[in-house]
Amino acid sequence: MDQEPDGKKGNQTVETHDLASLLEAKEHECAEAKDRYLRLYAEFENHKKLAQRDQIDYAKYAAEKVLRELLPVADNLERAIAHARSVNADAAVVDGLDLIARQFQDALHKSGAEPIVAVGQPFDPALHQALAQVESGEHASDTVVEEAQRGYLLHGRILRPALVTVARKSAPSPGDGA
Repeated sequence: MDQEPDGKKGNQTVETHDLASLLEAKEHECAEAKDRYLRLYAEFENHKKLAQRDQIDYAKYAAEKVLRELLPVADNLERAIAHARSVNADAAVVDGLDLIARQFQDALHKSGAEPIVAVGQPFDPALHQALAQVESGEHASDTVVEEAQRGYLLHGRILRPALVTVARKSAPSPGDGA
């Protein structure tokens, strides 16, 4: 009686096969859950990095609106200095205006604003806005020859383009034989 009937041995094989397929299904389900977890974790990390970068950019460029409103003040201060010099105003007044202008430029610099160097540089539409073109024999074509309004960058991003006059090659005169 120690021997099991043949039918029971067949049931064990079927049960073992069912358990093996059930285990395989659960392992597959577990692998899919792990894959979903890893993808979700990676997405979360990317979102976290993006949020940190946005926060840094916000802090970096928070002063942009105020600086845009202050730039015309800097322009008018420079115009006042130029006018005071042109009418030979009292030297103490001109020196006082120069001091204020330097302090203002220092404050702009501390806020991250940097003036764009324009005169003598090749025209760059990303940094300069051309107001006019003038024929010039002494300057290379597409070179900035005059600055009507200084431009500024804020941490490398354009705050205001420089308003400039650009040189172009002189047209040959009819008597030049060219």
